Amino acid sequence: MRIQVQRTVASCFPMLRQLRSIRLSVAASVYQSLVVALVLSRLHCGNITLIGIPAYQPSRLQSVMNAAARSIAGLRRSDHITDTLASLHRSRSSERIQYKLATTVFRSLHGLAPPYLSDDLHRLVDIPSRRRLWSASSLQLDEPRTHRRTVGDRAFAAAGPTLWNSLSHDITDCVSLSSFCRKLKTFLFSISFP
Repeated sequence: MRIQVQRTVASCFPMLRQLRSIRLSVAASVYQSLVVALVLSRLHCGNITLIGIPAYQPSRLQSVMNAAARSIAGLRRSDHITDTLASLHRSRSSERIQYKLATTVFRSLHGLAPPYLSDDLHRLVDIPSRRRLWSASSLQLDEPRTHRRTVGDRAFAAAGPTLWNSLSHDITDCVSLSSFCRKLKTFLFSISFP
């Protein structure tokens, strides 16, 4: 995934440089919409496949997000960015990857995703040997054992249940997708900016 991250970052920075040339010519709201549509959308496209990558890779994606936020706010490169990201309601790239994975798991559990994703997830309640255990009364998922940490732990069948089981019951008990997304976004935003 190193090449994927590298190409994404390499395509975003030239776009930001081009957009900076028109920053003073358009309204601030229009400029923000352009940055979101042309730069940040590239960061979010397919970012669910980046789950479990080494920590330095999401930091490269975060550098693009920081540059975009500086460009929107008109800050210099040396200015502190945390408050600006919080005011723009932009959580960090690693939390955005978790958000995408958790919503995909929610969709799979509620029949809103393709069957090839839904078939990879198994509730503890549905496993006969686990029905009498305390954990079977919750909405937790079975976390399969993997043989390869670098590849196996990053698979949807392993990473999805691990993330799902780490979420609080207040989030996983949601019935509608909109309420789930709202609570999940609030939770991940609180992790990004405590």
